[in-house]
Amino acid sequence: MRTFDPLVPPTDPVTALTRIAWLLERTRANSYRVEAFRRAAVAASELGPAELGHRAASGSLTEIRGIGARTASVITAALRGEMPEYLADLQRDQQPLTSGGERLAEQIVGDLHAHTDWSDGGAPLTEMLDAAAALGHRWLAVTDHSPRLTVANGLSAERLTRQMDTIAALDESDVGLTVLTGIEVDILDDGTLDQDRTLLDRLDVVTASVHSKLRMDEPSMTRRLLAAVTDPRVNVLGHCTGRLITGGRGTRPQSRFDAAEVFAACAASGTAVEINSRPERVDPPDDLLVLARDAGCLFAIDSDAHAPGQLEFKSLGAERADRLGIDVDRIVTTWPVDRVLAWVAH
Repeated sequence: MRTFDPLVPPTDPVTALTRIAWLLERTRANSYRVEAFRRAAVAASELGPAELGHRAASGSLTEIRGIGARTASVITAALRGEMPEYLADLQRDQQPLTSGGERLAEQIVGDLHAHTDWSDGGAPLTEMLDAAAALGHRWLAVTDHSPRLTVANGLSAERLTRQMDTIAALDESDVGLTVLTGIEVDILDDGTLDQDRTLLDRLDVVTASVHSKLRMDEPSMTRRLLAAVTDPRVNVLGHCTGRLITGGRGTRPQSRFDAAEVFAACAASGTAVEINSRPERVDPPDDLLVLARDAGCLFAIDSDAHAPGQLEFKSLGAERADRLGIDVDRIVTTWPVDRVLAWVAH
């Protein structure tokens, strides 16, 4: 995994606007700023090159819904074959997200936890794949939410089936990487999974996470997690404590459970413990990550990306894994896709 290589002129306006959105997303810029460039990219794409050029020449770009003064200046510069000033500034200021773990980050070739606008992600599937390919990914699992999480537009069985069909129709040579079907399935109160079992059996990857009743008492939460991680269809235990340490949603303490027992079960069943790389999660915390390391667990350094630019968050997880001495061969997101598929089929 690498950072985004800078664009150089000439570049088409839609590409320039989209790249600006990605660069803003990787630094967690205000979503309003990001969406301004994403809306302008959609509007520019719908206009088409001829009409876009005519509007730029006549100075009427801002009359188009979704295009403002700043996005119009990006479009106009790109049409002239010039580097848009705003894009140039962002590319020049692009800094590593963290210091440390660079070598491990370069070895990460996939992601087992990423969202699209099929659920609560901010971008369509194709754009997520474009960004993943630009970052050097060789494979990506699409893991949108399951139906119980209505606030995140979770996928019903019917919608999940349609998404699977959409992914099956992709041409790997066109998208530049292997796309795995997957889900971030809710772990229900009793440890069962929030999706039709026959569909889970058809998916390449299942990442299972708790999103409700996070303050459940310790024995109940332990039983809940044990049931999930020992389910043969679960491959990854996502953000296991559910904590939030910063960000717009506020903070939230970690769930209480017998971590030694849960991680021992993960190790025995081959279920990977996710190193969730979102800055507001950093989940599990270091002490539990060391416990999982010593228990012999596999790990998945995941972005939990909800936007293309956030796929690079995995560098934050790589820094933690490297600092805490986790063996690279135990990190499944460094594996080639054939090895990943053999592992999930165990």
